[in-house]
Amino acid sequence: MSAEVKAKKYEKDMTKGKISSLMIAFALPIMLSQLFQQLYNTADSFIVGNYLGTFALAAVSSSGTLIFLMISFFVGLTMGAGIVISRYFGANDRDKVSRAIHTNIVVGLLCGVILTVVGVLFTPTLLKWMNTDEEYLPLAIEYFRVYFLGGVPMVMYNVARGTMNAIGDSKRPLYYLIISSIVNIILDILFVGVFRWGVWSAAFATVISQLFSAVVCFIHLFKKGQVFTVSVKKLKIDKEMFKQIIRFGIPSAVQNSVIALANVIVQTQINTFKAVATAAYGSYSKIEGFAFLPINSFTMAISTFVGQNMGAGERERAKKGARFGILACVITAEVIGVLIFIIAPYLIKLFDSNPEVIFYGTKQARTASLFYGLLAFSHAVGATCRGAGKAFVPMLVMLIIWCVIRIIYILIVMKLFGDISYIYWAYPITWGMSTVVFALYYKFSHWERGFGAKADLINNDN
Repeated sequence: MSAEVKAKKYEKDMTKGKISSLMIAFALPIMLSQLFQQLYNTADSFIVGNYLGTFALAAVSSSGTLIFLMISFFVGLTMGAGIVISRYFGANDRDKVSRAIHTNIVVGLLCGVILTVVGVLFTPTLLKWMNTDEEYLPLAIEYFRVYFLGGVPMVMYNVARGTMNAIGDSKRPLYYLIISSIVNIILDILFVGVFRWGVWSAAFATVISQLFSAVVCFIHLFKKGQVFTVSVKKLKIDKEMFKQIIRFGIPSAVQNSVIALANVIVQTQINTFKAVATAAYGSYSKIEGFAFLPINSFTMAISTFVGQNMGAGERERAKKGARFGILACVITAEVIGVLIFIIAPYLIKLFDSNPEVIFYGTKQARTASLFYGLLAFSHAVGATCRGAGKAFVPMLVMLIIWCVIRIIYILIVMKLFGDISYIYWAYPITWGMSTVVFALYYKFSHWERGFGAKADLINNDN
């Protein structure tokens, strides 16, 4: 069997076939891959909390939002590249697919270097801005500085995964990430549990595992005979493709960044309370990460499905796929939310058996979890817009509601009441507001006119 024939086993042309089967088959490997990614992110907190104690857990948890803030912009750019790749894959334009992939790799390398330099140099300043407690600030600095040393492999894995997902291949990234996750967990246990090297070694284990996943992904991308085969000679920034990646990537990057910025403000307010509150917030965030897996997987499926079908001029099929994806996303998220509401104390206890940590973590979980359906709807409609080439819309909605309004709300309630419970409510309130706006936009706008018909797409690009 030739390499090209083998590759087609993994590629999915979503312009043909049963919509529900295609989207579920695409979303499930993504959800499993993100499950393993979440596992190795969670392994740091779980092992650190159990072996090194509450202060070490607080150091790891104190600025999880800082990591998201630092990487979210660059991951947003790769999302833009995925839209470009998927639309040309749907239009069966192999030359433009190749040019977009090679341009994205070069952009990713540059972004990874910037992330590493900024992260290592400015971690102490950012942590102090976030009111990180002086008692565990040195631990937090050493953890995040080591973590950001893995900036290049972190970004490049997302570039490779986004490339494969854009052409319908969600299985290979899963296989590579499973192995990487196992490596990370083993190294966490070895470095922290056996050698007792300290909190920095948990970050070091993550860097090694991220490097491993990036390397195996690119070994695959360099194989010959595939639609995405990478060649060193072709690694350059193509002006036309770069403009499109920026066009669709910048709104996604800004959207991710403003959400992350708002979360940093929330984390900053949480850090003004005692260490147990910070540890609880970090523990709940890890649980929430698992809850968001179906949301993330279905939104990626929606973007790829809509992008490929819009590229092929299949507008009605794109609309049907979006409807199915939104419904599946909301129902799955709400079921998981109810489950977390019921067993929240037991989940928090996995990270820290301190009664106060369990109390605060459970309180936040039971405030937010029943509203996961609202979050899912907002993300799913946003993914639909991005796939249709209207990435500016979700960026604007989330900038205003999830950033500006959320920050204003938190600053007001903290000044008036100073109760941590009001911080927890910032999320479901703003999720509800964005759901109303997205529902109105989805119903009354003509988002499906994003790229236009296949012929128009090709003519406009030429």
